[in-house]
Amino acid sequence: MKVFMNVLVISAFVAGSAVAGDVTGKVIFDGAAPKSVALRMDADKVCKVAHKTPQRSEEVVVNDNNTLRNVLVYVKDGLGNRKFPPQAAKVTLDQLGCIYIPHVVGIQTGQELEVTNSDPTLHNVHSLSKENPQFNVAQPKKGMKLTRKFEKPEVFKVKCEVHTWMGAFIGVFNHPFYAVTGDDGSFVLSKVPAGDYTIEAWHEKYGTQTSKVKVDAAGKVTADFKFAAK
Repeated sequence: MKVFMNVLVISAFVAGSAVAGDVTGKVIFDGAAPKSVALRMDADKVCKVAHKTPQRSEEVVVNDNNTLRNVLVYVKDGLGNRKFPPQAAKVTLDQLGCIYIPHVVGIQTGQELEVTNSDPTLHNVHSLSKENPQFNVAQPKKGMKLTRKFEKPEVFKVKCEVHTWMGAFIGVFNHPFYAVTGDDGSFVLSKVPAGDYTIEAWHEKYGTQTSKVKVDAAGKVTADFKFAAK
C-alpha cells in the first residue's frame, strides 16, 4: 500500500509540473519613433561628469527592430484564487550615474526590493504608490541601501526629489507571471498554469493593451502587442 501511495504522489507531482505553458510575444511600435530628449544634469556636478555621452530620457525607447522597450507585461486576470509564495531573490533598483537602473521593474507581493545609491551624491527615493504605503527616504552617501516589501498589487512611480529627471516604475503583482521588454521588445511569461487568461501590456506613456490567450499544458502561446506613435 505504501509503494502504491508513493507512486500516486510521484505521478501527481509530475503531472502537476507539466500542466503549465509559456506566454511569449513582442511589443511592436507602429510609426516614427519620437525624438529622444537629452537629460539636463548640470545641476549636480557628480551627475554631469558621470557619463561620457549625454543621457536620454527612457520614457519612450524604440529598439532597432521597431519594438518598444520598458513595457511591463503580465497576467491581469485568470488565475482565480491561486496563491503564490513570494520569490526568494531580491529585486534591485540602483541609482547609478543619477539614473534609476532598471527603468521599469516587476516584483511580487512579499518579495524584497533593495534600492541602492551607487553615486557619491545625495539621492532620495520617493514612491508615489497608492495601494501600498508611500516612502520618501534620503540616501546621502554612496553605498546606502533601502529595503521595502509591498503587500498590494499596483504599478507606481519612484522619483528623486533632488534630481528631477530621475524616475522609475515598479509593478507589484500577487503572482510571478510578469516580465519587462528589453532591447528586442520580447517577453516570456514562464510556466503559467493551463487555462484562459487576460494578458496586459503597460507602458508609461502609451497606457495599456490587453490580449486573451489560452495556455495549454506544457505548450506555448503567443500574445503580441502594438503601440502606435502619438
